[in-house]
Amino acid sequence: MGLQDDFKPVIAILTMHDDRRMFRGNHQNFLDIVQTGETMGYVVYVVTVRDLNVSGPTVKGYTYNNGSGRWTSQSFPLPHVLYNRIPNREDERKPSVQRKIEECMRSGIELYNPFFFNKWNLFEWLKKSKSTQHLIPYTRRMRTASALGTVLRSYPYLYLKPESGKAGKGIMMLKFQERERLPYRLKIQSTRKSTTYKTATLAKLWTRIRKETGHTPYIMQQGIELASSHKRPFDLRVLVQKNSKGQWSVTGVGARLAGSRSITTHVPRGGTVEDPEKLLTDLFGEEMSDSLMKRVKSTSLLIARQVERGSGHTLGEMSMDLGVDELGEIWFFEANAKPMKFDEPQIRRRSLERIFQYSAYLARQSKR
Repeated sequence: MGLQDDFKPVIAILTMHDDRRMFRGNHQNFLDIVQTGETMGYVVYVVTVRDLNVSGPTVKGYTYNNGSGRWTSQSFPLPHVLYNRIPNREDERKPSVQRKIEECMRSGIELYNPFFFNKWNLFEWLKKSKSTQHLIPYTRRMRTASALGTVLRSYPYLYLKPESGKAGKGIMMLKFQERERLPYRLKIQSTRKSTTYKTATLAKLWTRIRKETGHTPYIMQQGIELASSHKRPFDLRVLVQKNSKGQWSVTGVGARLAGSRSITTHVPRGGTVEDPEKLLTDLFGEEMSDSLMKRVKSTSLLIARQVERGSGHTLGEMSMDLGVDELGEIWFFEANAKPMKFDEPQIRRRSLERIFQYSAYLARQSKR
């Protein structure tokens, strides 16, 4: 017998224990989720991997006490759905964490977002489909100096990115200008500023790149001349989530304009939040801007479906970075399985509500 459509599952936000702060992760984000869920009539709480014991009748979880303005712990019923917000890859990869997640899934608890993405895998999955392969800039793993040299001859403008990076950390920009005295120019971005290293030889360039990357696996990717506003390039940040019917839908599209000297559009690095329609209209005119926004949305849904197919898991949400070049072509740069919160209020509100709409769908499916 199927559950009624108004059935409200118990939702737990999964994260890691922290001795000082009780649990890790973005407490403000968790508070927004908890308050949205409670407003919608759900039981929702934060639970750590350590405290999540699926064999008992109740679980120790955390909720926010508005009176004291603090997080407090209490007993909650076992969750129907776990919303995975384990904050970083290192934690998620731990065997103890993997075992706990598998144990939950075996016990019939639905998992919303199983794992972080790896950039290389994303490109591999998207290359497999005719509908998405043209969206990928030329991308290869960066393993040797000679391979880098070869790629630079075909693509003299490259981005070097860590396979498992987040928020633009560790990204470098490389340009090769054959006729210059120092033809290799490497732009390295640190938290607040960026430095440019110029050299005459590939060997010296490679030594400097290795110094930056250490043992971290990197990819090299064709640089795209993005559409720009006042000489500052921008990209589009799209949030796609599954809705109450379990179908992918676009929650919202934001734009991020790069900081004046930054090589990425991330807000912590001086990027600014802009209105995508306005930026596109200024550049391409009203009519083309409308059709571009439609294409951006339909493209995001194609990407989400293909990433889900490639991953072999049921996914619930992802944010993605898409670029529009000067000719109005759309490019895919990356997707994030655990989206950061969007600054745009209307996207933010809808994104919080969708978490519960899709969780209710997941719980109904598992009970059928």
